[in-house]
Amino acid sequence: MELTLPDIDVAIPAYYKGETPWHSDWKKAFPVGFREITFLNKLQGEYHRADVHTPCGTTIEFQNSPISLTELQSRERFYPNLVWVINGKKFKGFKILKHLPDVDDARLSMLEFCHKANLTMVKKEDVIANVQKPKVLTFHHPSLRDIPLTSYYYSFCWRFPHKVWYEAKCPLVIDLGGHFLYQLKQREQLSGPFAYLHMITRKSFIERYVK
Repeated sequence: MELTLPDIDVAIPAYYKGETPWHSDWKKAFPVGFREITFLNKLQGEYHRADVHTPCGTTIEFQNSPISLTELQSRERFYPNLVWVINGKKFKGFKILKHLPDVDDARLSMLEFCHKANLTMVKKEDVIANVQKPKVLTFHHPSLRDIPLTSYYYSFCWRFPHKVWYEAKCPLVIDLGGHFLYQLKQREQLSGPFAYLHMITRKSFIERYVK
């Protein structure tokens, strides 16, 4: 989709009425020229204002409140290269749990992570066979003991999830406050995607787009 600046003067205020400090502080982390860029889709006759749009072509949207699936899909269709940053400090029942191994490790290819708080796995062949009570493995099992845990992948629980975010096709980063951010990722499995978190520093995230 072609995004073009509209043929009108576009004001770029640093702060909008009703905007939260969280939202404003995030935008201030980027150069003024990156903020509040308004685009026109000439085919649809629609204007969209990006919170941040970088010279490399990435649009960053800071979302402080729940969003509908329709709106999420609309924005993802409009922006060719979108990254979501969500205020996770408002999530209820959200808790980071344990370190995970590299979920793409070839030694785990025939195993599936269980959709439970405890870090356990089952054999993919048992899932295919629809075994009612498959053998549950932990990382203390002899076949898994040598697989190291990472310092950046985490399991988590979310008792009252905003399910719409699991439908996002674009990268989705959760801000829980502090120096670290957590990208929500999903490992495709026969039993359904296994959601996990990839920890990154706030500093490295910003530097990726301002250099």
